[in-house]
Amino acid sequence: MLGDVPEASGLAVSRRHEGLLWTHNDSGNAPVLFAIDESGEIRGRVRVPANMRDWEAISAAPCKSGDCLYLGDIGDNAFARRQVQVLVVPEPEPTDARTMPPDTYTVSYPDGRHNAEAMFIAGGRLFIVTRDRGTLYGSAAPLGENHTITLQRIAPLGLKDAVVTDAEASPDEATVAVRTSHEVMIYRTADLIRGDINARVRIPIDGLDEAQGEGVALGKNGMLYLASEGRPWSRAGRFISLRCSLPSPP
Repeated sequence: MLGDVPEASGLAVSRRHEGLLWTHNDSGNAPVLFAIDESGEIRGRVRVPANMRDWEAISAAPCKSGDCLYLGDIGDNAFARRQVQVLVVPEPEPTDARTMPPDTYTVSYPDGRHNAEAMFIAGGRLFIVTRDRGTLYGSAAPLGENHTITLQRIAPLGLKDAVVTDAEASPDEATVAVRTSHEVMIYRTADLIRGDINARVRIPIDGLDEAQGEGVALGKNGMLYLASEGRPWSRAGRFISLRCSLPSPP
């Protein structure tokens, strides 16, 4: 169980510390990163010096300063935001009091407003999957000096009535996990970002008894991590780790 994280949303595997992951609460909570170990125990609380409107996702990936966390202020339940934000901070130590001031990217879609909870980074590029039915958008180039980004529409994932709640690339960026409340789809990254939406593996998760499934992350050696909100909202969220037999990338 995730004490102090009743609305666990995004989930990312640390690039700096073996056996450590990062998560956070949903909107309406303090902008705090929680470092957790593979048993779900909290090992650190690190404040982000920024105001975030609807923080829904977190990704870990390389950046110009080394290893960074990408914070997705990408939620828009009311479809009222013309632009969303992605904040980038060097990955902190779990014992730090706060992160460095974030590098902020202003992000818009090419075809109107969208609500999203799923985001991943691959090859330095930003990718967002919208919440309802799951349409994939991506930046044309790696994030860099241009801090105003208009995403490109890549492809709908064909998930019908499914709600996409998170996505994350594996540490080697060879595969991407996209989750709904009912299943986790594993894609080959190179295929997905060019519009091939055929998942290589589909993992049903209905039997895990999550109150409200939210986060997903891929670790090494077939490890799959899931986070869910608690109910009622004052109750701790739930953290689940699974070892899966995943085919090796070709």
